[in-house]
Amino acid sequence: MKLRLLEQRRVKLTRISTIGVLTALSAITIVSCSNNKDVLVTEIGVNTPSRRAAKNSQAGLAFIEGQKQHAQGNLQAAIAAYNKALSLDSGYGAAFRGRGLAYFDLGDKQKAIADYNEAIRLSANDAEAFNSRGNARASLGDQAGAISDYNEAIRLSPNYAEAYNNRGNALSVQGDKSGSIEDFNQAIRLNPRYAIAYNNRGNSRAAQGDTQGAISDYNQAIRINPNFGPAYNNRGNARAAQGDKPAALQDLQKAAEIFQRQNNNDLYQQVMNNINELGQ
Repeated sequence: MKLRLLEQRRVKLTRISTIGVLTALSAITIVSCSNNKDVLVTEIGVNTPSRRAAKNSQAGLAFIEGQKQHAQGNLQAAIAAYNKALSLDSGYGAAFRGRGLAYFDLGDKQKAIADYNEAIRLSANDAEAFNSRGNARASLGDQAGAISDYNEAIRLSPNYAEAYNNRGNALSVQGDKSGSIEDFNQAIRLNPRYAIAYNNRGNSRAAQGDTQGAISDYNQAIRINPNFGPAYNNRGNARAAQGDKPAALQDLQKAAEIFQRQNNNDLYQQVMNNINELGQ
């Protein structure tokens, strides 16, 4: 990932990496690096498996198994289960969407998009499939295509907080910080405990030079989720911009500990790079 260049007034910190987060549903987070400059794409792949949500059939049971395996991080097993569901019922849109999420988390964005396309073909009102396809497109650098999908998800489901958050990220990458803040505001209105949206709004505020407003947002994200590594990293960067090097290092070290504990080597290294920059 490229590192955003920010000018620091009192601390010689030439490059810092700010972590933004995209979401899909609201369940289990599986992280992968995006090709975008500042966006960490986080596909949230599956909700807690529920028999009531699935079809009462062998295909439905296979779908539930796919959700279970995805929740446990067994992506190949999840794909195998979704394959079984689709072999039993080729019109099972939720299975296409679930398999797409698994492919996304494996890093195969094109296969993910192909599955989301099928889910949408089978159900043109599937807001979750539009949102997830938007995430895949955003991760490939197609912000315009992603925004189009998020727009459709919001049209179909006006209270879809995650789609507002994700569109906000895409707008931010395009340079529309004011538009992104409006979307993050709406996501937070819909879900006042949406730590990811607070984190992302903080990033947009920081990019506009509102360092104190950014820190306020990162504080709120951390209050909601004390183990939210991106918010510690980003607050550390903002504190460095203010010249508070000890507090910045404390936040960055906390972020590194969290990512190391989560075995997220990419983000751990990203934060360590920030710590090394701050130490220069």
